[in-house]
Amino acid sequence: MTSSRTLLLVGGTSDIGRATALCYAKAGWHVLLAARREDEARRNADDIAARTGTEVTTHRLDILETNSFDAFIDGLPQLPDTMVCVVGELGDQARGQKDLAHATQVLRTNFEGPALLLGLFAERFLERGSGTIVGVSSVAGDRGRGSNYLYGAAKAGFSAFLSGLRNRLAPAGLRVITVKPGFVRTQMTAGMKLPPILTAEAEEVGRAIFTAAEKGGGDIIYVRRIWRPVMMIIGSIPERIFKRLRL
Repeated sequence: MTSSRTLLLVGGTSDIGRATALCYAKAGWHVLLAARREDEARRNADDIAARTGTEVTTHRLDILETNSFDAFIDGLPQLPDTMVCVVGELGDQARGQKDLAHATQVLRTNFEGPALLLGLFAERFLERGSGTIVGVSSVAGDRGRGSNYLYGAAKAGFSAFLSGLRNRLAPAGLRVITVKPGFVRTQMTAGMKLPPILTAEAEEVGRAIFTAAEKGGGDIIYVRRIWRPVMMIIGSIPERIFKRLRL
């Protein structure tokens, strides 16, 4: 199947980014891969193109260089039909408690940069009258936990931003989708002991993104459905009890 539609994937060197781009390329979409390390993105682009016969181009973007965002968008070969942002950095909670530079990087990478970039694309999409935005957030943002509240706080902010953007753009017919993968077996989680029932594969996340964005899925997607009741239970625990837990 061929398509004249274009995907912009921000985070083109990540496992989830590659898997998502591959899903779109298999469906015949022209794919633009954006990443800070363009040489690594190029390897992913070449592999996807070889597997699918679809054109895949690479474009340099550092999510922390917010003053470059307008020029980045203007430099794209075309405004995409769908843009997906999978950028994220788990960071080190213990380090961030003392190292403000590290804490700042975690907060900006997971919230500030993606939110500002998606906001600019929203304006371009409004001017055109069409477009879909997908932001990959996290179940970690559903409730702050002592073990990763820097990352969780940033993702909570990103989820709130996506919710507000969705509410604003819906009357214009534009879609904004929030994806919460839960645990994913990727390079970022390598070495961690992950519960199988709660852990998705990168390819599973890619398929969930494509289905939600292009086949009329919901607005807030938990890739593994079990996460929705799990987070409802965690969210319902009274604070006086929750603060005694070591989560």
